[in-house]
Amino acid sequence: MPAKKPKAQPHFTPELYAFLEELVENNDRDWFTANKARYEEHVKEPMLRFISDFQAPLARVSKHFVADPRPQGGSMFRIYRDTRFAKDKTPYKTHLAAHFRHETAKDVHAPGFYLHIEPESVMIGAGLWRPDSGVAAQIREAIIEDPAGYKRAAHAKKLREQAEFHGESLKRPPRGIDADHPLIDDLKRKSWAAMIALPPESVMQPDFIDRVAGACKLLAPLTRFLTEAVGQPF
Repeated sequence: MPAKKPKAQPHFTPELYAFLEELVENNDRDWFTANKARYEEHVKEPMLRFISDFQAPLARVSKHFVADPRPQGGSMFRIYRDTRFAKDKTPYKTHLAAHFRHETAKDVHAPGFYLHIEPESVMIGAGLWRPDSGVAAQIREAIIEDPAGYKRAAHAKKLREQAEFHGESLKRPPRGIDADHPLIDDLKRKSWAAMIALPPESVMQPDFIDRVAGACKLLAPLTRFLTEAVGQPF
């Protein structure tokens, strides 16, 4: 008889949420230092394993986006907050996140897929977050030149049923764009990023990686439109 395929194991355990919940109540360096071994074992290392295992499913969505499991400079966001210009001086983020960027990207303001995990909110996102004015102009131009293509990518029934767009919009139409344009709400966006929510308990299940990949596949047409709008291959 052929050997049975090993049963898939979840990447994350309930210890992930236990750590993040306690961090909310103890967001200071002394507590984090005392609990750093827990962070390494139950937060950082499982996420890096997830990112490594996500390379193959992500490549089936697009070969031009990268799941990089390096501890520094890879897909995983650092837990340390940049508090230099923030009113909130707590030193640590209380969620876990990763950004699967386009291979040409230099920072998070580029096409990509996004994973956000915290006890009350798990989301898979895709698109472009707060691009600079030149890139935003390229996207608006692409929408105006191919409104039907954009509608297929961003207004598909299945996408709209499962995803929500996030981010701020301009109060007035961008310069040179008619306020009565049928897609004016999309043209006024400062970000073109959609999010799909997953049940928080799904993070602990063996098929979580498949659910993330499925969400990325659903978000792929939007990401393709935006990626090609800025002159990059999808």
